[in-house]
Amino acid sequence: MDQSQALMAFGALSQDTRLCLLRMLVVAGPDGLAAGTLADRAEVSPSNVSFHLKELERAGLVSTRRESRSIIYRAEFDALIGLIRFLMRDCCSGRPEICAPVLFPDCCAPRAEAAR
Repeated sequence: MDQSQALMAFGALSQDTRLCLLRMLVVAGPDGLAAGTLADRAEVSPSNVSFHLKELERAGLVSTRRESRSIIYRAEFDALIGLIRFLMRDCCSGRPEICAPVLFPDCCAPRAEAAR
């Protein structure tokens, strides 16, 4: 990711509703969520959600697919990883142990209660 892409991404994320929508899509994983579901969960109108999702899509942070009459939105995980790497690329003054937990977290490890 280059600086102009990062600026576009940060601009898209600098609004409360958009950040909330993206976080919901991250939680939903690769299957994504329908626009109507996002509107219900965010407690905003469908037209408002559509506006914000278009901004996130323009920034490359979400993508869409059509399923029947629904538009399904999903987080673009490669773009999100690229944004994090853009921020962390030159970090830590040559001390990779500081950045390693951020760049290679165990955030996707199964939760203990989910394994039961």
